[in-house]
Amino acid sequence: MSVKLIASDLDGTIIDRNNNISEKNFEAINKIHEKNINFAVCTGKSYSVSKKICEQFNASFGIFGNGTQIIDFRNGKELLRNTLSKQDLLFSTTLAKRYNFHIHLYTDTQIISEELKYMDLRNFIIESRNPTNSLKFKIVPNIIDYIEKSKSDVFSAVISTESSILEEFTNLLSINNNIVCTFISKRGKYKDTIINKDYDYINISPLHINKNEALKFLEKHLSISKLDIMAIGDNVNDLEMVKESGIGVAVNGAYDELKNVARYVTKASVSDGAFAEAVEKFI
Repeated sequence: MSVKLIASDLDGTIIDRNNNISEKNFEAINKIHEKNINFAVCTGKSYSVSKKICEQFNASFGIFGNGTQIIDFRNGKELLRNTLSKQDLLFSTTLAKRYNFHIHLYTDTQIISEELKYMDLRNFIIESRNPTNSLKFKIVPNIIDYIEKSKSDVFSAVISTESSILEEFTNLLSINNNIVCTFISKRGKYKDTIINKDYDYINISPLHINKNEALKFLEKHLSISKLDIMAIGDNVNDLEMVKESGIGVAVNGAYDELKNVARYVTKASVSDGAFAEAVEKFI
């Protein structure tokens, strides 16, 4: 089996908790290019958040918003685009508002929020440290009003809270068959060290959207098999792609659910080049 496509998550996989990238990982990416292997950044972040790092890595493809958007960096073409309908956005955000949960939205170029608080605050801090000029933050007085009046495409919505009831809240959202909800806990050993806070969040995307479905799209686009793909990640939104790819890798420190389905778990931590270890082992 030869690897023809390497798909990797960003935060917690190539980029460590403090938003640093090991020099070993840059060397591994150079090795990928030297061997003419396609490299896909596969992230839950939007294109505007991730554009600069993709350019820095010279990625072949970018999978953004957990698969809501795919861009071919070799020619600059958008291959796939899936956005949330206004009806589904209003359903999700109106319900979240009843529980006083925090909400932010991802568009092509903006993060929309009533205030910067959890993941959006994290992105703001990261952006302020290393500005990209392609990402803007828009603070609105009422996010429901914004959704009703705006014509902007929204790729995903994120609901966050420090309360412990958010996982149960996904059951309420699940009555809507047009959306996919991914619950992620940023507590304890998974604490968000950028903002130094424990919290949970739900990422809401259109139906049939996840990183694994995006890789299936690239399989067809590149005329390769899933056995030709190595997928590397750390979080539960990486689970299906790691489980289904020919070589599925979980980095040291990944969520236990991911480790349980991975073919290989790195010995090195993310900050010490876990991504590079996986590349060295399999290519």
